[in-house]
Amino acid sequence: MRIILLRHAESLGNVDELAYTRIPDHALPLTDAGREQARLAGPEIEELLDGERPAVYVSPYLRTRETLRLLDIRSSCERIVPEPRLREQDWGNLQDPLEQEVQKQRRHEFGHFFYRLPFGESGADVDDRVAAFLSELAACGENHPKTVLVVSHGLTIRLLCRRLFGWSIELFESLSNPTTCEYRVVERAGDKWTLDRPFRQWRDSPDGETQD
Repeated sequence: MRIILLRHAESLGNVDELAYTRIPDHALPLTDAGREQARLAGPEIEELLDGERPAVYVSPYLRTRETLRLLDIRSSCERIVPEPRLREQDWGNLQDPLEQEVQKQRRHEFGHFFYRLPFGESGADVDDRVAAFLSELAACGENHPKTVLVVSHGLTIRLLCRRLFGWSIELFESLSNPTTCEYRVVERAGDKWTLDRPFRQWRDSPDGETQD
């Protein structure tokens, strides 16, 4: 099996953090630059598919659905499935910009994995739901396409990889999200998964673990 993990293109929330105080996270649209990113990524994704018809699983958030639409590959896909378990980490209520900054700082101090946002999720909560998604994917029969395209969010993509590769929480927290409309390819041969290229690392993993 091969899984192409694609982060959504640039959204309004990526360039204006106060947008979260006006628009629900799930309804944030792409920017004009993000729409162009997605259009330009389409041929690259088509080349990766190399004629294979993938099963596509997409977060139901507007920015991920817009990204998939603008890739313009729907006719090349065997199936397209909206998958709520691949949504962004739920940040709860972000209407107060001052409280938003407080929660970001606390999350940074206490760790992105275990800190649970008020009325929202911790990274561990997201980890649980991506684990359920991967278990269901692994149980699919022979009729399921061997190539899968996941259109999701930065933290969710890192946690999908954490689960696939058994990375420690410390390694996960030391890695940066892929940039907008950036992808990673994970592939399984036998019982071993491989990653086409590492994530950027903003600090050394405290336990010395690497992405190998």
